[in-house]
Amino acid sequence: MAARGPSITLRERASVAGRVVLAAGGGYGIAALSAALLSLALPLARPEAVAAATLSSFVLMPVIAIVVFAMRSLRRAALTLAGIALVLGGGLWLAMRGAP
Repeated sequence: MAARGPSITLRERASVAGRVVLAAGGGYGIAALSAALLSLALPLARPEAVAAATLSSFVLMPVIAIVVFAMRSLRRAALTLAGIALVLGGGLWLAMRGAP
């Protein structure tokens, strides 16, 4: 009979599941916030700004997923994404106040 390796604990499984949810949901949220902010902040015509912002969000979402899985703990990853979302949300709020 083959020797079994160390078993994976429930805590480790929950950490991976939490990271998957955080990477998917947080990545989508941050990509959406950044696309909205960039579409208002880029000094281009509106259609070009929206296209450029949307394309940049397609690059940002996998980067966020990589960052979430590279962090040491799920808590640190969640706090990092929350901080980024707070900064982007504040920037979007300020940009919308000055938008025509």
